[in-house]
Amino acid sequence: MRDAGLQGAMPKKRRVITTDSNHTLSVADNILNREFVADRPNHKWVTDITYIATDEGWLYLATVLDLFNRMIVGWSMSQHIDERLVEAALRMALQRRSVDANLLHHSDRGSQYASGGYQRLLSDWGITVSMSRRGNCYDDAYVIMMPSSKAGIGH
Repeated sequence: MRDAGLQGAMPKKRRVITTDSNHTLSVADNILNREFVADRPNHKWVTDITYIATDEGWLYLATVLDLFNRMIVGWSMSQHIDERLVEAALRMALQRRSVDANLLHHSDRGSQYASGGYQRLLSDWGITVSMSRRGNCYDDAYVIMMPSSKAGIGH
């Protein structure tokens, strides 16, 4: 390559932002407080958004994970990172699982989770809301770094 004057081309790194916590929407206290263990199903749900590069562009994936058995109980994919993406994942979880009055829902402070529609949905179901502290990725690290060998999609 040197003799031919060729150089390898590195793909441009693109940083995709999934959390917009710079908003004026109300946020909840961090009730979960990094206690990523639940003693029964549907007691603690954690949620987050990630992105996946495809040949057609970026896709966003929102998941809702039950901390009891580490099962993904709701998910949604979209080309748009908005309130509809996270609402669809939550609605799937609510349809698939029995929810009692003691369910704790934990997310980051992103505008999607703090939005009026999403918060109304949680309130309508009587779900307690918990959100990470500002700028502290470790408060929802379990969803981001969930062990792939233990996590799965289930009922």
